[in-house]
Amino acid sequence: MRFGPVPLGDAEEAILAHAVVLPEGRLAKGTRLGATDVAALAAIGMDRVVVARLGADDIGEDAAATLIAAGLAPDHMTFSPASTGRLNVHASVDGLFVATRDRVDRFNRIDPAITLACLADHVAVRAGDMVATIKIIPLAVDRRSADEAAAILGEGPAFAVNPFIPRDVTLVSTLLPSLKTQVMDKTRRVLEDRLRRSGSRLLHEVRVAHEQGAVAKAIRDAMAQPSARSRLVIVFGASAVTDRDDVIPAAIREAGGTVDHLGMPVDPGNLLVLGTLGDIRIIGAPGCARSPKENGFDWVLDRILAGETVGAQEITGMGVGGLLAEIPTRPRPRARSETDGNGFQAMSPLIVRPVVLAAGQASRMGTAGHHKLLATFDGVPLVRRTTAVALAASPAPVVVTGHRAGEIREALSGLDLVLVHNEDFASGMASSLIAGLDAAGPEADGMLVLLADMPGVTADDLRRLIAAFEEQGGRVVVRAVYGGKRGNPVILPRALFPALRTLEGDVGARHVIETGGLPVVDVDIGPAAHLDLDTPEAIAAAGGVLKG
Repeated sequence: MRFGPVPLGDAEEAILAHAVVLPEGRLAKGTRLGATDVAALAAIGMDRVVVARLGADDIGEDAAATLIAAGLAPDHMTFSPASTGRLNVHASVDGLFVATRDRVDRFNRIDPAITLACLADHVAVRAGDMVATIKIIPLAVDRRSADEAAAILGEGPAFAVNPFIPRDVTLVSTLLPSLKTQVMDKTRRVLEDRLRRSGSRLLHEVRVAHEQGAVAKAIRDAMAQPSARSRLVIVFGASAVTDRDDVIPAAIREAGGTVDHLGMPVDPGNLLVLGTLGDIRIIGAPGCARSPKENGFDWVLDRILAGETVGAQEITGMGVGGLLAEIPTRPRPRARSETDGNGFQAMSPLIVRPVVLAAGQASRMGTAGHHKLLATFDGVPLVRRTTAVALAASPAPVVVTGHRAGEIREALSGLDLVLVHNEDFASGMASSLIAGLDAAGPEADGMLVLLADMPGVTADDLRRLIAAFEEQGGRVVVRAVYGGKRGNPVILPRALFPALRTLEGDVGARHVIETGGLPVVDVDIGPAAHLDLDTPEAIAAAGGVLKG
């Protein structure tokens, strides 16, 4: 490839190296210049332009990226079209991302012009997450290098997404007088949260004395329970395991199982026990797994849920990177530190309170008197449908009413929510945001703002937004987007609450987000992020039936 400046008269059919702004638009980098393009450049006074010309053995950046990606097995991954030499790879399922370092390193040593970057090995991902990117640095590369790179990817997986396999889980908790009931209740909730992403469910919980025989019987009973799915038994001991003959490993052996490994080089998570009984895996969870913070228990659980073989060899290989810091590396609920009654630091989940804005006057609905939030979708009023989605994602959502509040309240009857009426609803959205913020309570770490007229948003969409917020420790704005364009809902962190209270008139939170100085995490939830219903025609097109 020849690269450099040439007289404008010699530039036709060459590839533009740098974007050029024109009075009527722009010529993008990578454009193959035609006569019209050359004339446009001349019109703005250019007499030379930096271009690339491909040789006989060269292949353009996008064609090279596409050729290389063809070597990847598409299982559980999707590929974006190549653009400006970049091709992104996304997970198509929730699962565990795995990478083969040697193959990735060999790929990146073929030619510095050809690069592959991916996530770290064994990171849990959600469907839609970007897991890798192929980038061609110059405008073209030698085709032989591209072929060699594709061949390496074709030898075997440089990386893959192993989908999670839903399991039925039995939780065995042991009892000692020193262990409070509320701690055990929290343990169950945290475990259910960990299992939810994989589609697994906590089928049964049993609480027994912290004795070998009682735990062994609970394990045998779990084996006998009928289930249509693969099983997993998780034992939380009231006291930490300190020896291979301690209660939990001894109980696994008494139940007829084997102790595959005790201990792991991951901190927190050292005191984990892994066993097998028949075809059922048994995890003796370390005490740190009572917290939603990432720990060694997550590493073992995720591998088992992704169908991987996990034993002594795998666990003893976890030491590099096993010293875990408070850095979010996977979609785990983060927690804030509190002090319990004994003066010890305990961890509690972040509180994200949904606020459904249902106070507007719907001024674009025309003169027929219809209220868009009372329109029915499959027989359910829109405001109830939206609020039920919020309720499925997080308990006790706040609904802000205003215009025709009585009818809105009636449509929401029977739902477990907090209703707050905005007397000043006619002034615009700002007053409703402030009313919702007041009702969310001082304990809220974040406010999830959901417009009541968004029928496409699902509970899973909201859970994804909340997970992204928790992953970042509640220190970011999380915003729903579609195709890179911002939309709704949005989660506003506690740090922005004072600025929200200064809003006035018919304005939303955009100015606060843009000037607040906090990172913004975008979560693509598809077209639902842009679908709100402001007119009778929009409601009809979305499948709604106008009522009141």
